[in-house]
Amino acid sequence: MTSAKTLPTLATVWLDGCSGCHMSLLDTDMRLLDLLQQADLVYSPLVDRKDFPESVDITLVEGAVSSEGDLSKILKVREHTKILVSLGDCAVTANVPSMRNIISVKAVLDRVSDGGVPRQPDSVPILRPQAKPIHNFVKVDVFVPGCPPSADTIFTVITELLAGRQPDIQATSRFGL
Repeated sequence: MTSAKTLPTLATVWLDGCSGCHMSLLDTDMRLLDLLQQADLVYSPLVDRKDFPESVDITLVEGAVSSEGDLSKILKVREHTKILVSLGDCAVTANVPSMRNIISVKAVLDRVSDGGVPRQPDSVPILRPQAKPIHNFVKVDVFVPGCPPSADTIFTVITELLAGRQPDIQATSRFGL
């Protein structure tokens, strides 16, 4: 009797960003089914699981680290991930979330609450002084720029990593595209 082959595990994480990278992942359309035959999707906003697994082979992380919750999540993800992919311009450079960096957290909270600072953490995340890219906090193995990266780029990155190869990002993506 032979045992079933264990598939590599794949996770996706969404920090402070617009979810555009996850939308591009969904834009792989039917190829997503091909990916799911090559890897087991064990954690994602696209699945129901709420706790990050103990061991993940590849994790794609979208978004910047803007809150204490983001920081806690990225530290846990890195601790339990073999290959961490910084997916999209927000994860790679902090992009749009970093636009708030020129003003104080108090000014941000005053602005969004019409001067009455909401009670934290009940109504809003506890914001860090600045939004920063994930490599400022943890080791990143693969950087995939793009706002968002195309479905073709994401598909290529995942399939290359699943095949044990380092993807050639410069051939498939660049900042802002």
